[in-house]
Amino acid sequence: MKDIDVLALGELLIDFTSNGISEQGNGLFEANPGGAPCNVLAILNKLGRKTGFIGKVGNDGFGRMLKQTLEELGIDTEGLYLDDVYHTTLALVHTDKSGDRDFSFYRDPGADVMLTADEVDPKLIKRAKIFHYGTLSMTHDGVRAATRKAIEIAKEAGMLLSFDPNYREPLWKSKEAAREQIAYGLSQCDILKISEEELEMMTGTSDIEAGAVDFKEKYPNIKLLNVTAGGDGSYSYYKDMKVFVPGFLLGGTIETTGAGDTFGGAVLNFVLEHGIENLSKEDLTEMLRFANAAAYLVTTRKGALRSMPEREQIEDILKNN
Repeated sequence: MKDIDVLALGELLIDFTSNGISEQGNGLFEANPGGAPCNVLAILNKLGRKTGFIGKVGNDGFGRMLKQTLEELGIDTEGLYLDDVYHTTLALVHTDKSGDRDFSFYRDPGADVMLTADEVDPKLIKRAKIFHYGTLSMTHDGVRAATRKAIEIAKEAGMLLSFDPNYREPLWKSKEAAREQIAYGLSQCDILKISEEELEMMTGTSDIEAGAVDFKEKYPNIKLLNVTAGGDGSYSYYKDMKVFVPGFLLGGTIETTGAGDTFGGAVLNFVLEHGIENLSKEDLTEMLRFANAAAYLVTTRKGALRSMPEREQIEDILKNN
Protein backbone atom coordinates (compact mmCIF):
# COMPACT_ATOMS: atom_id res chain seq x y z
CA MET A 1 0.00 0.00 0.00
CA LYS A 2 1.45 3.37 -1.10
CA ASP A 3 0.39 5.50 1.88
CA ILE A 4 3.50 7.75 1.88
CA ASP A 5 3.96 10.27 -0.93
CA VAL A 6 7.63 11.03 -0.24
CA LEU A 7 10.07 9.18 2.03
CA ALA A 8 13.46 10.76 2.71
CA LEU A 9 16.67 9.48 4.29
CA GLY A 10 19.47 11.58 5.72
CA GLU A 11 20.43 14.11 8.36
CA LEU A 12 18.20 15.63 11.02
CA LEU A 13 20.02 18.18 13.13
CA ILE A 14 19.93 21.49 14.98
CA ASP A 15 20.81 24.64 13.02
CA PHE A 16 22.03 27.30 15.43
CA THR A 17 21.26 30.49 13.50
CA SER A 18 22.36 34.03 14.38
CA ASN A 19 19.73 35.92 16.38
CA GLY A 20 21.23 39.23 17.39
CA ILE A 21 23.55 40.38 20.17
CA SER A 22 23.07 40.04 23.92
CA GLU A 23 23.25 42.94 26.40
CA GLN A 24 26.82 41.84 27.10
CA GLY A 25 27.70 42.09 23.41
CA ASN A 26 27.78 38.33 22.80
CA GLY A 27 26.30 36.73 19.69
CA LEU A 28 22.96 34.98 20.26
CA PHE A 29 22.01 31.81 18.41
CA GLU A 30 18.57 30.27 17.99
CA ALA A 31 18.23 26.46 18.00
CA ASN A 32 16.26 25.72 14.83
CA PRO A 33 15.30 22.14 13.87
CA GLY A 34 16.83 21.45 10.46
CA GLY A 35 18.39 19.06 8.01
CA ALA A 36 17.83 19.22 4.25
CA PRO A 37 15.79 16.01 3.75
CA CYS A 38 13.31 16.94 6.48
CA ASN A 39 13.04 20.49 5.15
CA VAL A 40 11.89 18.94 1.87
CA LEU A 41 9.33 16.85 3.75
CA ALA A 42 8.11 19.84 5.78
CA ILE A 43 7.02 21.85 2.71
CA LEU A 44 5.38 18.74 1.27
CA ASN A 45 3.35 18.33 4.46
CA LYS A 46 2.28 21.99 4.21
CA LEU A 47 1.05 21.17 0.69
CA GLY A 48 -1.06 18.28 1.99
CA ARG A 49 1.27 15.37 1.29
CA LYS A 50 2.03 12.34 3.47
CA THR A 51 5.74 11.98 4.25
CA GLY A 52 8.14 9.85 6.26
CA PHE A 53 11.77 10.02 7.36
CA ILE A 54 14.59 7.53 7.90
CA GLY A 55 17.50 8.71 10.04
CA LYS A 56 19.11 8.84 13.46
CA VAL A 57 19.47 11.46 16.20
CA GLY A 58 20.93 11.28 19.69
CA ASN A 59 18.76 10.20 22.61
CA ASP A 60 19.42 13.62 24.10
CA GLY A 61 17.44 16.81 24.57
CA PHE A 62 18.05 17.98 21.00
CA GLY A 63 17.24 14.59 19.49
CA ARG A 64 13.99 14.23 21.40
CA MET A 65 13.05 17.79 20.40
CA LEU A 66 13.69 16.94 16.75
CA LYS A 67 11.54 13.80 16.92
CA GLN A 68 8.75 15.79 18.53
CA THR A 69 9.08 18.49 15.87
CA LEU A 70 8.67 15.97 13.05
CA GLU A 71 5.61 14.49 14.74
CA GLU A 72 4.08 17.95 15.21
CA LEU A 73 4.63 18.64 11.50
CA GLY A 74 2.99 15.35 10.54
CA ILE A 75 6.16 13.63 9.27
CA ASP A 76 6.12 9.87 9.97
CA THR A 77 8.97 8.94 12.37
CA GLU A 78 8.73 5.15 12.16
CA GLY A 79 12.20 5.09 10.55
CA LEU A 80 13.79 7.55 13.02
CA TYR A 81 16.17 6.03 15.58
CA LEU A 82 17.40 7.57 18.86
CA ASP A 83 21.02 6.65 19.63
CA ASP A 84 22.04 6.23 23.29
CA VAL A 85 25.77 6.68 22.59
CA TYR A 86 26.21 9.42 19.97
CA HIS A 87 24.87 12.95 20.24
CA THR A 88 22.63 14.80 17.83
CA THR A 89 24.56 16.63 15.11
CA LEU A 90 24.73 20.42 15.49
CA ALA A 91 25.40 23.08 12.86
CA LEU A 92 26.34 26.72 13.52
CA VAL A 93 25.05 28.88 10.67
CA HIS A 94 26.71 32.29 10.29
CA THR A 95 24.75 34.60 7.98
CA ASP A 96 26.19 37.62 6.15
CA LYS A 97 24.32 40.80 5.16
CA SER A 98 23.08 39.28 1.88
CA GLY A 99 21.58 36.25 3.68
CA ASP A 100 24.27 33.82 2.48
CA ARG A 101 25.59 31.31 5.00
CA ASP A 102 28.76 29.78 6.36
CA PHE A 103 28.47 26.45 8.21
CA SER A 104 30.39 24.97 11.14
CA PHE A 105 29.44 21.41 12.14
CA TYR A 106 29.70 19.44 15.40
CA ARG A 107 29.58 15.93 13.94
CA ASP A 108 32.64 13.82 14.76
CA PRO A 109 30.70 11.64 14.66
CA GLY A 110 27.11 12.77 15.10
CA ALA A 111 24.24 10.36 15.54
CA ASP A 112 23.04 10.87 11.94
CA VAL A 113 26.14 9.14 10.50
CA MET A 114 25.62 6.11 12.77
CA LEU A 115 22.55 4.88 10.85
CA THR A 116 23.27 1.35 9.57
CA ALA A 117 22.03 -0.66 6.61
CA ASP A 118 20.35 -3.10 9.03
CA GLU A 119 18.17 -0.25 10.28
CA VAL A 120 16.74 0.44 6.81
CA ASP A 121 13.35 -1.30 6.60
CA PRO A 122 12.44 -2.39 3.04
CA LYS A 123 8.73 -2.49 3.95
CA LEU A 124 8.80 1.18 4.97
CA ILE A 125 10.52 2.24 1.73
CA LYS A 126 8.07 0.32 -0.45
CA ARG A 127 5.16 2.23 1.12
CA ALA A 128 6.34 5.41 -0.63
CA LYS A 129 5.84 6.79 -4.15
CA ILE A 130 9.05 8.87 -4.20
CA PHE A 131 12.33 8.28 -2.34
CA HIS A 132 14.47 11.38 -1.69
CA TYR A 133 18.14 11.46 -0.64
CA GLY A 134 21.19 13.72 -0.48
CA THR A 135 24.92 13.27 0.15
CA LEU A 136 25.29 14.18 3.82
CA SER A 137 24.28 10.55 4.39
CA MET A 138 27.20 9.44 2.17
CA THR A 139 30.11 11.03 4.09
CA HIS A 140 30.77 7.97 6.32
CA ASP A 141 30.91 4.24 5.49
CA GLY A 142 28.04 2.99 7.67
CA VAL A 143 25.41 5.55 6.74
CA ARG A 144 26.60 5.41 3.11
CA ALA A 145 25.78 1.69 3.08
CA ALA A 146 22.36 2.49 4.56
CA THR A 147 21.72 5.09 1.85
CA ARG A 148 22.76 2.76 -0.95
CA LYS A 149 20.60 -0.03 0.42
CA ALA A 150 17.58 2.30 0.49
CA ILE A 151 18.29 3.48 -3.08
CA GLU A 152 18.55 -0.13 -4.32
CA ILE A 153 15.26 -1.08 -2.64
CA ALA A 154 13.51 1.98 -4.10
CA LYS A 155 14.82 1.26 -7.61
CA GLU A 156 13.82 -2.39 -7.45
CA ALA A 157 10.34 -1.32 -6.34
CA GLY A 158 10.01 0.97 -9.38
CA MET A 159 9.76 4.16 -7.32
CA LEU A 160 10.81 7.60 -8.48
CA LEU A 161 14.13 8.68 -6.94
CA SER A 162 14.84 12.32 -6.09
CA PHE A 163 18.35 13.65 -5.36
CA ASP A 164 19.78 16.90 -4.01
CA PRO A 165 23.58 16.81 -3.49
CA ASN A 166 23.43 19.54 -0.80
CA TYR A 167 27.23 19.76 -0.76
CA ARG A 168 28.74 21.02 2.53
CA GLU A 169 32.53 21.22 2.18
CA PRO A 170 33.41 21.02 5.93
CA LEU A 171 31.85 17.54 6.16
CA TRP A 172 34.03 15.92 3.49
CA LYS A 173 37.63 14.71 3.65
CA SER A 174 38.18 16.12 0.16
CA LYS A 175 36.33 17.49 -2.84
CA GLU A 176 37.30 14.34 -4.73
CA ALA A 177 35.52 12.17 -2.13
CA ALA A 178 32.44 14.38 -2.40
CA ARG A 179 32.47 14.28 -6.20
CA GLU A 180 32.60 10.48 -6.15
CA GLN A 181 29.50 10.19 -3.96
CA ILE A 182 27.63 12.94 -5.80
CA ALA A 183 28.34 11.10 -9.07
CA TYR A 184 26.82 7.95 -7.59
CA GLY A 185 23.73 9.89 -6.50
CA LEU A 186 23.41 11.41 -9.97
CA SER A 187 23.61 7.98 -11.59
CA GLN A 188 20.61 6.71 -9.60
CA CYS A 189 18.02 9.50 -9.63
CA ASP A 190 15.05 10.38 -11.84
CA ILE A 191 14.60 13.90 -10.44
CA LEU A 192 17.57 16.16 -9.69
CA LYS A 193 17.71 19.48 -7.87
CA ILE A 194 21.21 20.95 -7.98
CA SER A 195 22.61 24.42 -7.30
CA GLU A 196 24.63 26.26 -9.94
CA GLU A 197 27.71 26.01 -7.66
CA GLU A 198 27.34 22.22 -7.38
CA LEU A 199 26.81 21.94 -11.13
CA GLU A 200 30.06 23.84 -11.72
CA MET A 201 31.87 21.68 -9.17
CA MET A 202 30.79 18.51 -11.02
CA THR A 203 31.26 19.73 -14.61
CA GLY A 204 34.05 22.31 -14.38
CA THR A 205 32.00 24.97 -16.14
CA SER A 206 30.10 27.98 -14.79
CA ASP A 207 27.89 27.92 -17.90
CA ILE A 208 24.63 26.40 -16.66
CA GLU A 209 23.52 25.41 -20.16
CA ALA A 210 26.80 23.61 -20.87
CA GLY A 211 26.71 21.92 -17.47
CA ALA A 212 23.16 20.69 -18.04
CA VAL A 213 24.10 19.30 -21.46
CA ASP A 214 27.05 17.49 -19.87
CA PHE A 215 24.76 15.96 -17.23
CA LYS A 216 22.17 14.85 -19.80
CA GLU A 217 24.91 12.99 -21.68
CA LYS A 218 26.52 11.42 -18.59
CA TYR A 219 23.32 10.61 -16.70
CA PRO A 220 20.52 9.68 -19.12
CA ASN A 221 18.58 8.30 -16.14
CA ILE A 222 17.71 11.88 -15.05
CA LYS A 223 14.24 12.68 -16.37
CA LEU A 224 13.81 16.09 -14.73
CA LEU A 225 16.90 18.26 -14.08
CA ASN A 226 16.41 21.49 -12.15
CA VAL A 227 19.20 24.00 -11.44
CA THR A 228 18.78 26.71 -8.80
CA ALA A 229 20.64 30.00 -9.21
CA GLY A 230 19.84 31.73 -5.91
CA GLY A 231 17.88 34.96 -6.23
CA ASP A 232 18.38 34.97 -10.01
CA GLY A 233 15.88 32.14 -10.44
CA SER A 234 15.87 28.53 -11.61
CA TYR A 235 16.22 26.40 -14.73
CA SER A 236 14.47 23.20 -15.73
CA TYR A 237 15.72 20.74 -18.35
CA TYR A 238 13.27 18.06 -19.48
CA LYS A 239 13.61 15.97 -22.64
CA ASP A 240 14.61 18.55 -25.29
CA MET A 241 13.09 21.50 -23.40
CA LYS A 242 14.71 24.22 -21.32
CA VAL A 243 12.79 26.71 -19.15
CA PHE A 244 14.12 29.57 -17.03
CA VAL A 245 12.00 31.43 -14.47
CA PRO A 246 13.45 34.44 -12.59
CA GLY A 247 13.35 34.53 -8.80
CA PHE A 248 11.05 36.70 -6.72
CA LEU A 249 13.14 39.66 -5.56
CA LEU A 250 10.58 41.27 -3.27
CA GLY A 251 12.83 42.22 -0.36
CA GLY A 252 12.71 41.06 3.23
CA THR A 253 15.31 38.29 2.89
CA ILE A 254 16.76 37.36 6.30
CA GLU A 255 18.66 34.16 5.48
CA THR A 256 18.66 31.51 2.77
CA THR A 257 18.59 28.41 5.01
CA GLY A 258 16.17 25.87 3.57
CA ALA A 259 15.39 27.80 0.37
CA GLY A 260 16.78 25.10 -1.92
CA ASP A 261 15.04 22.36 0.08
CA THR A 262 11.74 24.23 -0.15
CA PHE A 263 12.22 24.56 -3.91
CA GLY A 264 12.94 20.83 -4.17
CA GLY A 265 9.91 19.85 -2.11
CA ALA A 266 7.64 22.07 -4.19
CA VAL A 267 8.94 20.36 -7.34
CA LEU A 268 8.19 16.92 -5.88
CA ASN A 269 4.67 18.09 -5.08
CA PHE A 270 4.25 19.13 -8.72
CA VAL A 271 5.46 15.71 -9.90
CA LEU A 272 2.98 14.02 -7.57
CA GLU A 273 0.22 16.15 -9.09
CA HIS A 274 1.21 15.91 -12.77
CA GLY A 275 3.45 12.86 -13.14
CA ILE A 276 6.81 12.99 -14.89
CA GLU A 277 6.12 11.51 -18.33
CA ASN A 278 4.39 14.18 -20.43
CA LEU A 279 5.27 17.62 -19.13
CA SER A 280 5.00 20.69 -21.35
CA LYS A 281 6.93 23.97 -21.29
CA GLU A 282 3.87 25.51 -19.64
CA ASP A 283 3.98 22.81 -16.96
CA LEU A 284 7.67 23.42 -16.30
CA THR A 285 7.11 27.17 -16.07
CA GLU A 286 4.26 26.69 -13.60
CA MET A 287 6.38 24.29 -11.56
CA LEU A 288 9.35 26.69 -11.35
CA ARG A 289 7.21 29.74 -10.54
CA PHE A 290 5.55 27.91 -7.65
CA ALA A 291 8.86 26.50 -6.38
CA ASN A 292 10.60 29.89 -6.66
CA ALA A 293 7.80 31.61 -4.74
CA ALA A 294 7.89 29.00 -1.96
CA ALA A 295 11.69 29.30 -1.72
CA TYR A 296 11.50 33.10 -1.57
CA LEU A 297 9.03 33.01 1.33
CA VAL A 298 11.36 30.81 3.38
CA THR A 299 14.19 33.34 2.96
CA THR A 300 12.03 35.93 4.78
CA ARG A 301 11.89 33.75 7.92
CA LYS A 302 14.38 32.34 10.41
CA GLY A 303 15.11 28.64 10.25
CA ALA A 304 13.46 26.24 7.83
CA LEU A 305 11.74 23.17 9.26
CA ARG A 306 9.17 25.17 11.24
CA SER A 307 9.08 28.08 8.78
CA MET A 308 7.50 26.57 5.68
CA PRO A 309 4.81 28.68 3.95
CA GLU A 310 1.19 27.69 3.51
CA ARG A 311 -0.08 26.99 -0.01
CA GLU A 312 -2.25 30.13 0.16
CA GLN A 313 0.78 32.30 0.93
CA ILE A 314 2.64 30.90 -2.08
CA GLU A 315 -0.37 31.45 -4.32
CA ASP A 316 -0.69 35.06 -3.09
CA ILE A 317 2.90 35.74 -4.23
CA LEU A 318 2.11 34.24 -7.65
CA LYS A 319 -1.14 36.16 -8.01
CA ASN A 320 0.33 39.53 -7.05
CA ASN A 321 3.62 39.28 -8.96
